[in-house]
Amino acid sequence: MNSPAPKIILMEKVFKFEELEVYQKSLEFVNHAYGITKKLPKEERYGLSSQFQRAALSVSLNIAEGAGDTDTQFHRFPNISKGSIRECVVCATISNRLGYISKQQNLIMRQKLLEQIKMISGLQKYLRSND
Repeated sequence: MNSPAPKIILMEKVFKFEELEVYQKSLEFVNHAYGITKKLPKEERYGLSSQFQRAALSVSLNIAEGAGDTDTQFHRFPNISKGSIRECVVCATISNRLGYISKQQNLIMRQKLLEQIKMISGLQKYLRSND
């Protein structure tokens, strides 16, 4: 006799890190970065575009990975995310200098990245206060 298949209930947010505003902002930036890189020349597909996408993804991935650890272990992951944000700044700057994106697009990205780095610093401060 076959037992019935388990009922799967999909929930919007299941994991604790998904509740973090900094994580949500990092996902928004991934969308923004992918939108920008989609418009870069095809010859940048394996260079600048790839690096920009990987750096943008890394911010979200490190927040998620770190949130699965204890608060003490989580301390190193925000620093990795900050490094990835700085990589995104460089990618945006190079994209602007090469004429792939406008000065305005670069400024918008920099503002989004600055907001994320401030939020990550706030998260780190919170984690330190709970040690």
